[in-house]
Amino acid sequence: MTDAASFDDPSQYPHPAVTLRPEGFVDNITIADDAFVAPNAMLMGTVTIGARASVWYNCVLRGDIAEIVIGEDTNVQDGTIVHCSRDLPAIVGDRVTVGHNCLIHACTVGTRAVIGMAASILDGAVVGEGALVAAGSVVREGTQIPPGTFWAGVPAVSKGDVPEQWHQRFEDNWKGYVNNGWAYRRKLGPE
Repeated sequence: MTDAASFDDPSQYPHPAVTLRPEGFVDNITIADDAFVAPNAMLMGTVTIGARASVWYNCVLRGDIAEIVIGEDTNVQDGTIVHCSRDLPAIVGDRVTVGHNCLIHACTVGTRAVIGMAASILDGAVVGEGALVAAGSVVREGTQIPPGTFWAGVPAVSKGDVPEQWHQRFEDNWKGYVNNGWAYRRKLGPE
């Protein structure tokens, strides 16, 4: 059995020269009092969950080598993985919907964006405010998605602007998840 203190001392790692986080493995998890995090979601490393946000069942948020920030009123749906790379955090803005089974990796997702189910957003990509990434799409490393645009495909390419009539649907979705998170917190009680 390994002494827990050795996790804080990178010189004790099997390969100390390639340690990704020089200060060692540190849990620094901050969850807003009114956020919902499913009991079986795994949060590790440096992770911040904003007010009224929700992180659903079977999600993994692993901020072990850089930070993860989930904004206010944002929902990270079941089975999603959020991770980071050395010097590249994963930042998800306010009022974002991240669909089921997504991969959010060392990227930035702007406020009110929607990431469709099973989409992957890769290192250094930026999804602009109010943009939509279609289900199953792959946003390649370093891609810059302009605000309010709709992207789809593997690799994802622009399909034009998000249709105006979709904006209310997106707003209703994040608000619905705020309500769901509130209801689940009441049902399951405090940790």
